[in-house]
Amino acid sequence: MASGCDIGLVGAGTMGAMLALNMAENGFRVSVYDLDPETSRKFVTSAGDLADRLQAHETLADFVQSLKPPRSIILLVPAGAPVDNLIAALSHHLDDQDLVIDAGNANFRDSVRRAEVAAENGHPFLGIGVSGGASGARFGPAIMAGGDKHAWERVSPILTAIAAQSDGQPCAAWVGPDGAGHFVKTVHNGIEYADMQMIAEVYGILRDGLALDPKAISAIFARWNEGPLQSYLIEITAEVAGTVDPESDAPVLDIIQDRAGQKGTGRWTLIEAQHLGAAPTVVEAAVAARNLSAELPLRQAGAARFPGAGRPLGESDTPTLEVLEQALIAAKIICYAQGFDLLAKASDAFNWSLPLPAIARLWRAGCIIRSGMLNDMAAALEDSPETNLLLAPALAERVSGAQPALRQTAILAMQNAIPAPALSAAVSYFDMLRSARSTANMIQGQRDFFGAHGFERTDRPGTGFHGPWHNRHEQR
Repeated sequence: MASGCDIGLVGAGTMGAMLALNMAENGFRVSVYDLDPETSRKFVTSAGDLADRLQAHETLADFVQSLKPPRSIILLVPAGAPVDNLIAALSHHLDDQDLVIDAGNANFRDSVRRAEVAAENGHPFLGIGVSGGASGARFGPAIMAGGDKHAWERVSPILTAIAAQSDGQPCAAWVGPDGAGHFVKTVHNGIEYADMQMIAEVYGILRDGLALDPKAISAIFARWNEGPLQSYLIEITAEVAGTVDPESDAPVLDIIQDRAGQKGTGRWTLIEAQHLGAAPTVVEAAVAARNLSAELPLRQAGAARFPGAGRPLGESDTPTLEVLEQALIAAKIICYAQGFDLLAKASDAFNWSLPLPAIARLWRAGCIIRSGMLNDMAAALEDSPETNLLLAPALAERVSGAQPALRQTAILAMQNAIPAPALSAAVSYFDMLRSARSTANMIQGQRDFFGAHGFERTDRPGTGFHGPWHNRHEQR
């Protein structure tokens, strides 16, 4: 058995096992530890030709001692308390400059706290977002690292080697200090929620509005994947729609219960957006739609009490497939613009200096939201770094051309009781963005009337002005 492993990995579950195999296949010697020793033993013995680059250890002490100093240890265990408990247990065995890397779906605020504690204890820390699921972990994920930059430089030869590649560049990079990596991953997941919801809504229009079967829908998405919408999510949508359940011989979509699960990262996106004053409305709609999808008995009662949802479109209302494609293009750009706006606000608030064009490039391969459009988005973020992505010239032109199709699609869905909350949210955001005179003046008038909060005037500078009702209140 080889000694002096290049890197250690704690957690031999699906993601950990796949990541370890990826590292071993790229020539690195990997030491593996799991709370269940049998899990790590079985993993190593089933690794085939890669087994000679893998070691399984039954105690933390042996595991740590198997690593070349200064040691680098990746944690892939459930987020929250399990990570803290593991770091505490490891601390008894680590030397100064031994590096702990949390590669789970951590809340970025936990990563900020852990980075501060690690700095006090002399142990560098990285919180890295890893996207791509089990397949990505095995064959090349996107990696977003936050924490000690010198620690990243030390371990980057391994993590860039195992990452996905796009145009010859690894989709792995340091994006900022402390919790920056996990924040970027959280926003990635929020966009993922929204992208999936918008695709599902167009699927609903094809299924309920146009009465197309899954096979026909599969062909449509496969064709769209050859054009501007080319992306991993469009690709797998075509495959899911075209798959037949081997047990029932029915389309697999017809036997899947319509309750969407979630791990919580979409909610984290919204919580942080509220703290930062951002407006990722498409993500909000997507998270709400998942929440409501879980309320199956309520929806069944609603269908009985208020029948008629999902009506077929009339011949005069039927949108062309090109209209639906353009609707998705516009909505996707709007959604990603909201995500990058949130990243920009976080970068300012936390003094992270997030490299937005580089983040767009990180997402071009390996991750779930990988998309051909991200090349254009990266270029737009470089050309117009201080501008909302929607206002960048190249993307603004595309949205201008595609937004009528998005509006038509959202209107037709609403008129025929086909739920399309994310597409509708995209339209509303676009219209708010281009409203030079919004209706918020009414809100400010209301706030001043009942709470004397004051307002700005359009005809003179300053703040704290009040309406004439203010004097009436004081006289009471």
